[in-house]
Amino acid sequence: MNESAKVKTSSASDSCDQLMEDRISRLNEIARQLRIDIIRMTYEAGPARKGHPGGALSATDLIAALYFDFMRIDPSNPRWPNRDRFILSKGHACPVLYAALANRGYFPKEAFSSFRKIDGMLQGHPDMKSTPGVDMTAGSLGHGLSAGVGMAIAARIDKRDYNVFVLLGDGECQEGLVWEAAMVAPKYKLDNLIAILDINRLQSCDWVEATLSLEPLPAKWIAFGWNVVEIDGHDMRQVVSALEIAIHHKGKPTVIIARTVKGKGVSFMEDDNAWHQKAPNKKQFEQAVTELQGKDRKDV
Repeated sequence: MNESAKVKTSSASDSCDQLMEDRISRLNEIARQLRIDIIRMTYEAGPARKGHPGGALSATDLIAALYFDFMRIDPSNPRWPNRDRFILSKGHACPVLYAALANRGYFPKEAFSSFRKIDGMLQGHPDMKSTPGVDMTAGSLGHGLSAGVGMAIAARIDKRDYNVFVLLGDGECQEGLVWEAAMVAPKYKLDNLIAILDINRLQSCDWVEATLSLEPLPAKWIAFGWNVVEIDGHDMRQVVSALEIAIHHKGKPTVIIARTVKGKGVSFMEDDNAWHQKAPNKKQFEQAVTELQGKDRKDV
């Protein structure tokens, strides 16, 4: 290779590296904003209606990458037939979904005030009849992957090329229905189905390990016939890489096992299961927003 070619190759590599850095930086900034919106939403809901900030915060980086980078969607046409589908199987973590939908333009942020209110647009679990952009109603845990299998099969039947993403909690994976769906997906070679496990190690009453251990989790999914990718669910570079692998892998479905921290981003919420279902008070809200904004940010 001559010197000119070496310079061009190096320049192209540097350009690609910079594009990736910009991409990661943009997604991290979006995730920061989503976390602020989660805290605001649950704070405004108040102690009576609570909300589930802990499990929403653990999933934020995953949701940010999906909605602001990978998913083919059109906020102006929420029922576009060729859109990618997303199912929040751990439906109680819906504040992160609502934050993503609002920031993507499905509805204005003023709708946050309706969170968990009777007849409000943003119910305590996602409702596809009430909220633009919600593809599957969720509430009872364990059902999301089965619905995702059905959507992925429907895409094949209808000769459409959309992908179906399903986000599950680790406590939820104690449900037998999850594993029935996990058996079906490889049978039909549903490579348009991507499951993402938010492994924050806590469920409503205790540590997952103390309640019913899921490990060795990667080996289980491999045994069921899935392509398995393990990541740190808060390292945006790993999140992006895993999703790239998942959408391009052919012949079998992919599961991304994302190791996360419940309450990620707010010091007093991290790994504290009291925040599974609890609204911050005014002092806690202000502290959380200050932490998320960083020392040099003044806007609330």
